[in-house]
Amino acid sequence: MNIIVCLKQVPGTTAVKIDPQTNTLVRQGIESIINPFDTYAVEEAVRIKEKHGGKVTVITMGPPQAETALREAISRGADEAVLLTDRAFGGADTWATARTLAQAILKLTPYDLIICGRQTIDGDTGQVGPEMAEMLGVPFIAYVSQIEEISNNKIRVRRMIEEGHEVIEADLPAAITVSKEINLPRLPSLRGISRSRSAKIPAWGAAELGIDPATVGLSGSSTQVIKIFFPQRVSQAEMLTGSPESQAEKLVEKLKGASLI
Repeated sequence: MNIIVCLKQVPGTTAVKIDPQTNTLVRQGIESIINPFDTYAVEEAVRIKEKHGGKVTVITMGPPQAETALREAISRGADEAVLLTDRAFGGADTWATARTLAQAILKLTPYDLIICGRQTIDGDTGQVGPEMAEMLGVPFIAYVSQIEEISNNKIRVRRMIEEGHEVIEADLPAAITVSKEINLPRLPSLRGISRSRSAKIPAWGAAELGIDPATVGLSGSSTQVIKIFFPQRVSQAEMLTGSPESQAEKLVEKLKGASLI
């Protein structure tokens, strides 16, 4: 089994700032972590490898410092990693991100299974997985909570739906996104940490992928963020005086004026 895991490095805090000029997150000085949902994807890929044999390759698109997330994935059991980094990739929406990841996966062909986390905690869209599968022309299953069986070039999974669960079978190669119910991610091992430090992680840009820079990043995005801002919180208080009865009457009148009653 050749398994590819797509992960993303995200801010490790909710106290983030927005650059008013670029409408992007200010990442300087903020601790970055592997997107929590992606740790379940890495763990499930490693478990499949341990059961069926094969190789786990982890890829991410991001700035050069995203290499630390790839090394952590190796310390958790992944075999190889590839960093997709290029200024041309900056400002990408989900569609442009999916296009870049899909092009990298084509370069890593052959593969049997692509695993992603169900969504990222910064964008929270859950769109990259299905968009990437569509571009690659492979079956896609979302919200997988259990892999029941992999055999005869097929995969059977249990996925979460609003009414409970459903079981779906698909041909391989396929792409899935997993929920946190699927497993409990292991901690990095000492042997894994040692191996991750010495691992050689290639960096691929637009040239290495053979992709037109105009089709990725901000230029290749179908959607653009016009403005991002934090809403201003305004509070106002007024003390009511007088007897309890008069205070109650004043309160009723104010509520009526505010159309609350």
